[in-house]
Amino acid sequence: MAQDSAHPLTIVGAGHGAAELATSLREQGWQGSITLIGDEPLLPYQRPPLSKACLNGSMEEAALLIKSPASYLRSRVETILGVRVVSLNCAAKQLTLSDGRTLPYGKLALATGGRPRTLPGEEGSRAARAPNFFYLRSLDDARRLRAHLVPGARIAIVGAGYIGLEVAATARENGMHVTVLEAMPRVLARVTSPELSAFVEDCHRKAGVEIRTGTKLQAFDYAPDGNGERIVALRCEDGSVFAADVVVVGIGLVPNIELAQTAGLKIDNGIVVDEFCRTSDPDIVAAGDCTNHPSALLGRHIRLESVPNAVEQARTAAATLCGKERPYRAVPWFWSDQYDLKLKSAGVCEAYDRVVLRGEMSSRSFALFYLRGSRVVAADTVNRPQDFMLAKRLIAESQDVEASQLADLAVPLANLLKSH
Repeated sequence: MAQDSAHPLTIVGAGHGAAELATSLREQGWQGSITLIGDEPLLPYQRPPLSKACLNGSMEEAALLIKSPASYLRSRVETILGVRVVSLNCAAKQLTLSDGRTLPYGKLALATGGRPRTLPGEEGSRAARAPNFFYLRSLDDARRLRAHLVPGARIAIVGAGYIGLEVAATARENGMHVTVLEAMPRVLARVTSPELSAFVEDCHRKAGVEIRTGTKLQAFDYAPDGNGERIVALRCEDGSVFAADVVVVGIGLVPNIELAQTAGLKIDNGIVVDEFCRTSDPDIVAAGDCTNHPSALLGRHIRLESVPNAVEQARTAAATLCGKERPYRAVPWFWSDQYDLKLKSAGVCEAYDRVVLRGEMSSRSFALFYLRGSRVVAADTVNRPQDFMLAKRLIAESQDVEASQLADLAVPLANLLKSH
């Protein structure tokens, strides 16, 4: 990556990574022009509240903006919004936009994020046309879904990941009858342990949510609705049928790699980048949900779907563009708000051989530590923000700990840190 920061830079994308990159570049000393292109007609905004505070109306839409309009002006960032980039020509260093314009670049940053994984086949296409069927990724999705959150109405949610369970909690708090269908044998199966899955599922059941795990959707039933048709029930492979007034599907995210792939960049479950967020093209960096990066912590490449990852990668990419190589080494972390639960997770919950509980699950305030041998590789915390911060440090330092001390509330976690 050339260290000449007088080049014109274009950022493709308008999420957390793009917003952070746009302003971090100036802080790192970028002197050239900066143009940010987003396919929605809005400045970059937060997506996590879309399934929570924004969905229930307790958060004003203006508060969703990641950075104020003034911050882009101060950073001299030109924004082109409501326009898609339809092609990338790396040899000519040129972008083609959906409105027919072509845009040259000197350096390029891809922060294209992802989109909801959709139901397959004709059944999925037919369902997507129904006015009471939703995926949840954009502010427009949240606005339309909010109008259907009517007390007493029946909502069926396909998928018991973070999005599905957050929508379930919001809908239940709005007085709806909530059913969650999950094909896997437990909720949050892809991201956490059986212990935390069981706790979260129990919290939802106690709140009045019907959860059906190991249940695969087969088809929908429809009824006429004006000029089209609306979904009235979901049919599952085991023969069960669930009536519904509104349907939300949250079955994962697909990284937006098509632009990079067509341009010939290296792709492998995302846009492949090195520890400095460089792609296979020396003039292009990438950050966020769309990237597959090397993790020193895990010893392999990984694609993460999280705001902290997008923000930290953007800072690394900004430094790289400005000729300051600062490798991305952050501990992955995630969060989810459901009812009164503030769930925060650090590390990646895999390849552990022991689980240590600190606190009592019944108190709805505890931490689960996942150990490989005598080292903490991941942690889940519920309503324990201080434990979460210390867990991140324990994971980062990869030091040996005594499981008995982790579990003992009389032993401050800070005492287990080398650097305390």
